[in-house]
Amino acid sequence: MPSKPSQALATFANPDPARDYRIHMEIPEFTCLCPVTRQPDYACLLLDYVPDRSCVELKSLKLYIWSYRSRGAFHEAVTNQILDELARATRPRYMRLEARFNVRGGIFTIVVAEHRKRGWRPAEPVMLEALPAAIPRTTRA
Repeated sequence: MPSKPSQALATFANPDPARDYRIHMEIPEFTCLCPVTRQPDYACLLLDYVPDRSCVELKSLKLYIWSYRSRGAFHEAVTNQILDELARATRPRYMRLEARFNVRGGIFTIVVAEHRKRGWRPAEPVMLEALPAAIPRTTRA
């Protein structure tokens, strides 16, 4: 049975809720409709989040993203709406959605929206320069 677009977002329990870790997803085939011209707008969505108690289930995310194919929305509105709905479903410690829309009328648009759980602060990253010289530095960021 083929899958159909859906606005429902499923979640599952975070396997390590005691740790802050980042989940990164790239969704290269996002499509919605321009509310003025009804022409398709294409974007690559970059989703990063630090889960709290739950994570978004990938198939439901795919079907949710597909649900925008026939919906009209301005770039700014759709980016914020997706972030709000994902944050409502997962209640993350932190979530960032970057929508990189393809060129339209000679203009390349990027919209970035963020959500932070009240009181959450990221841990300080480990800096390679602060590590002892005996540790190999082949994986510099």
